[in-house]
Order: sequence, then structure tokens, then C-alpha cells
Amino acid sequence: MRLLFIGAGAIGTYVGGSLAMAGHQVTYSEQPDAAATIAEQGLRLTRKGRTSGVRDFSIFGSAEDALAAGPYDACVFALKSFDTEPALDGLLATGAELPPVLSLQNGVDNEPAIAAKLGSDRVISGTVTTAVSKPGLGQVVEEKRRGIGIALDHPLGERLVAALDDADLNGRGYLEAGPMKWSKLLTNLTGNATSAILDEPVSVLFGDRRLYEVEIAVLRECLAVMDALGHRPVDLPGTPVRALELAATKLPRFVAQPALTWTLGSGRGDKMPSFHIDLYSGRGRTEVRYLNGAVVRYGEQHGVPTPVNRVLTDTLESLSSGEQSLDIYRHNPDALLALL
Repeated sequence: MRLLFIGAGAIGTYVGGSLAMAGHQVTYSEQPDAAATIAEQGLRLTRKGRTSGVRDFSIFGSAEDALAAGPYDACVFALKSFDTEPALDGLLATGAELPPVLSLQNGVDNEPAIAAKLGSDRVISGTVTTAVSKPGLGQVVEEKRRGIGIALDHPLGERLVAALDDADLNGRGYLEAGPMKWSKLLTNLTGNATSAILDEPVSVLFGDRRLYEVEIAVLRECLAVMDALGHRPVDLPGTPVRALELAATKLPRFVAQPALTWTLGSGRGDKMPSFHIDLYSGRGRTEVRYLNGAVVRYGEQHGVPTPVNRVLTDTLESLSSGEQSLDIYRHNPDALLALL
């Protein structure tokens, strides 16, 4: 396949680099300085403990130049959700004909945003469950291989799954996009906002009985919204989402809490969740509005109360913007519990 990746971040580098190694034609559009550096040094992918250099790809410092090198079967978005609309506007401003867009992004708002500008027939839903880190520009490390889900409600779905399998990325097709995307959202919520607000690892949250109840409330609110939307959780590649649903809704605490503490907490090693990384990197924003905030918005539309997700969204937004000091809640669960 011929694929254009918008940005060479962690997921874009990992997926695009893997596809390039498998013989697919991969092109990147990046910022000029980053594009020049990556063009010079190539990509470095560490998979299954083995590091490989990748140079069989093209990279351009502008969307216009990248699109001119087409045509492409698909354009791949592996961006933060708050970068979706600016990226779309940049592509549309070139005046070039755009290929269908595959969204490998977290959250449930990206595909609607893309469809609003390109049309619903130009959007392909995807989700990445493999965990990767980015130690440097053009470098990625596969930390835990799980796979990539692709919705099959688009004509390109089957071809994309096959291409991912060519690249040993464990592609899996899903008949419906909604259950797949909302199931990934459910996993993204676990410990994410609370970890950032309290500056604590996920294992601490699930090991504390009071904070454990907060995390279970977050999941139950999301599951209630999913139910209102008609979406049942589905297992994702390497990710037993239905077991997470069972732990959050059916199992007694004395059984579920130790299991979740290990699975969601200790199993992460030293890596902190994405909201924590974004908050303490000084970016000034996180994706909380697109994850916990999406639960709140869809809950409002369908009459489902989501008070815990609302408090976490509002609190993390205020911390990210600098409206509140990080020290108010850092290692101070009582302050957060008082809000809840």
C-alpha cells in the first residue's frame, strides 16, 4: 500500500516504519526541521528487543510537498486529538485531493471531526493497543506488543488489516467502529487523569481503597454511556476489555482490586500514563477533554450522569492551563476526594 503519515510521533514512527520494512511505500509529512533530521538519520525501531534502521521511506517538510508525491491509498493520523483539526485544515489548504484518512488516535471525537470536513465515506477507524515509547526523534521502542484494530465498515479495511499483518503488527478487523473505539476509550481512562492530578503511579491508585473506588466509578460511568449508545465492550488486540468490564461491574472488590492493581498498575513498570507525561512536560494541555470529557459530553446527550469524569476533566484542565497549582493535589488524595 501507499500510505502518507501525518507526523512522525511515537505511533506514526512505529507503524509507518514497520510497514516500510515490510515493503509498503511510506511517506511522512513533518515539521521542516524534524523532517530534515529524520531524512538524514533515518528511523530506528526496536521491536522484540532488536533494533533496526529504516531508510526506505520518504519525508517532506510540508503537507503540500508530501501530497504532491502521491497518490496514496490512505492518509494516517496518529496525532493527539487536539491536533486533528489543525492537521486537517493544513491538508485542505493545499487544494490537493486527499485520500481517505485512517485515524489511529485515542478518543471518539476524531472520526466525527474528520468526517465533518471530508465526508463520512473518507474516514477509517483504527485503534492501537501496542505500547511504544519514543526516546528520541525518529526512534521508537516497542514496549508491549498487542496489536492494531481496524474497522471493516470501509472498503479499505481488509487491505489495511492485511498490510498490518505483513508488517507483523497484529492487525485485527472489527465489523463496527463504535464498540472498538469506545472499548479503547475505556482502557485509556484507567488511572490516567487521577495519576496526573495526584502525581502518583497507577499502582498506587488501585492499591488505595478510596482511590480504587474513584477509578471504578470512572469506568462504570463510561460503561453506562456505552450502554446508552448501544455499544458493548469488545476485546481488543492483546487487551481483554470484557474482563475489565467484569472487574468494574460484577466482581467483588476483594477479588477485583488486587487483580486490577497488578494488571493496570504494577504491569506498567515505571511508565506513567499519557496525561501525566503531558502535564509534567509543560505542554499546557492534555487529551482529557477528548477522553474523560467525551464521557461527560455523550452522557449529557443521553441523560447519563457522569459526575466523577466531569470533576477529573475540569480539574486536570485547570492544572494544565496553570489556573490551579500542581501542588494543590500532588500526593494529596484528600484534596481530590473533597471535590468528588
